[in-house]
Amino acid sequence: MAAFSTSTGRPYHIIIFGATGFTGQFVVEEVARTASEGPKGSLKWAVAGRSRPKLEKVLEQAAGALSKPELQSEVSIIVADVSEPDSLAAMCKQAVIVLNCVGPYRFFGEPVVKACVENGAHCLDICGEPQFLESMQLNYHDQAAEKGLYIVGSCGFDSIPADMGVIYTRDQFKGTLTAVESFLTASSGPEGGSIHDGTWQSAIYGFADSHKLRSLRKKFGHKPLPVVGAKIKRRGALFFSDEVQQYAIPFMGTDPSVVKRTQRYLHEELQESPVQYGAYAGVGGISNIIKLLFAGLMFWFLVKFSFGRNLLVKFPEFFSFGFFSKEGPTRKQMEGSSFRFAFYGEGYNKGQDPTEGKPNAKIRTLVQGPEAGYVATPIAMVQAAITMLNESDSLPKTGGVYTPGATFAKTTLVDRLNKHGIQFSVL
Repeated sequence: MAAFSTSTGRPYHIIIFGATGFTGQFVVEEVARTASEGPKGSLKWAVAGRSRPKLEKVLEQAAGALSKPELQSEVSIIVADVSEPDSLAAMCKQAVIVLNCVGPYRFFGEPVVKACVENGAHCLDICGEPQFLESMQLNYHDQAAEKGLYIVGSCGFDSIPADMGVIYTRDQFKGTLTAVESFLTASSGPEGGSIHDGTWQSAIYGFADSHKLRSLRKKFGHKPLPVVGAKIKRRGALFFSDEVQQYAIPFMGTDPSVVKRTQRYLHEELQESPVQYGAYAGVGGISNIIKLLFAGLMFWFLVKFSFGRNLLVKFPEFFSFGFFSKEGPTRKQMEGSSFRFAFYGEGYNKGQDPTEGKPNAKIRTLVQGPEAGYVATPIAMVQAAITMLNESDSLPKTGGVYTPGATFAKTTLVDRLNKHGIQFSVL
């Protein structure tokens, strides 16, 4: 296994690549905030990106926001660019773990994964793009396993709350959990809220390339996972959810694919009973549905053509009714926002054979936390990295390209998240 400690040649536990990006700047603050949780109470870290002056400015902003002036002199700066492989290699040789915040990952992610695998660094990202995540697994899993390196995607709001939420629900269930449905709702304060358009761009190109994802999945040659208990019922494209008391739609993000990959790993590698999963998101009342229909129809039409995609990229606020913006949310908007994941599970009581009769036990759990994109995501990503550094013995036995659930199922990541404002509880 590749080492999880620093050395003369590898001086940094963590290097944040893309530290000047919209999300990256908040990851910088979160690492600075939690540096005392590193190995032996000290985290050695650096920031990396294309522009030294911009990296200096990010450290200056973090120093001001956290009242830690020492950040400007104590945190190293590394200049590295996705388009310059030598610079990526030099960066990766200095890191135990690279936190990759440079997206959209379909355009900029693979050179970073490649450089990490070739130069002995573990890698975490916050990607919400199934095509990228699964192609990295297909192309780099064996190489990473050979070198004892862990490449872990979706370590942010996509998809730690969902993936670890299902595992937490299973661990709290007294018996065999067979199916879980999750319902995501988000709320904002008087200032409202928005999402930075980097996420919007990922969605645009993801939907445009959805046919490629289907052909990619065929290359794995997976057998269908066994269905234990009653088969989970698929809901409609729009329905009123009694669970969250509002209209809901199937969750469009990467969570369902990430959870399924985790369940496959747990079943095939650890011989655990797989859990079926359905993911939904609350959209509110009738007025929101009307907006969603208009935005959805425009999106589906325009995303098929290059001129349409260019329009969507150029005018995110117009086409998303203000939900996405090039500026992203303000700090005040973030302070007033929060998310809530409700998990509804069913299965069989302890001692009952899950191959006989209908499920006879239920469980309800909750994962809730602060603003999802730029408060919860940095917390999740940084705690995932700190968990890897402190609990390497609890990770999968071999390296590889993994989901968060596969990587952290046997660790204390949930306990760490609980201490940092992302709360897991049984209702």
